[in-house]
Amino acid sequence: MTTTKWVLDPSHSELGFKIKHLMISNVSGSFTNFDVQTETSNDDFSKASVVANVEVASINTNNAQRDEHLRNADFFEVPLHPQITFKSSKVEKTDGNTFNLYGDLTIKDITKPIKLVVEYSGMVKDPWGNVKAGFTINGKMNRKDWGINYNAALETGGIMLGEEVKINGEVQLVKQA
Repeated sequence: MTTTKWVLDPSHSELGFKIKHLMISNVSGSFTNFDVQTETSNDDFSKASVVANVEVASINTNNAQRDEHLRNADFFEVPLHPQITFKSSKVEKTDGNTFNLYGDLTIKDITKPIKLVVEYSGMVKDPWGNVKAGFTINGKMNRKDWGINYNAALETGGIMLGEEVKINGEVQLVKQA
């Protein structure tokens, strides 16, 4: 069996998240600088090995003041914990082109297992001869499991931020020669 290496096409990939704000709507954000390295047997992603690294300082919620708050000790503590990492442990085909991708997510030096749902969108050769594969990624996590505990009580009795964070991504990988 031949091992095939795949790398991220950053100009055609995005990594985002959503969290409840004031318990009435979602606030979205993204990480603009991240990398994904994948190894497969031939072109078979059903047994893929995936490693992703995210530069936490690249967080962007379209609000500079909020982004700075997210980088400080109330949330990610970027000076002490500049990277988020994901390392896969298992791929499980659920149906058609959908897979469960299991692995370890490390945030703020806390590593916990997580399951991501991955939809394989297909493989194609681009006009320049590069073979590319596309994926849509979704998941959820409880931020408190990774030591991201900041919150504030509201006058109405609720809380400012939900605990569940929804993860979403569009990833395009490029096959390496």
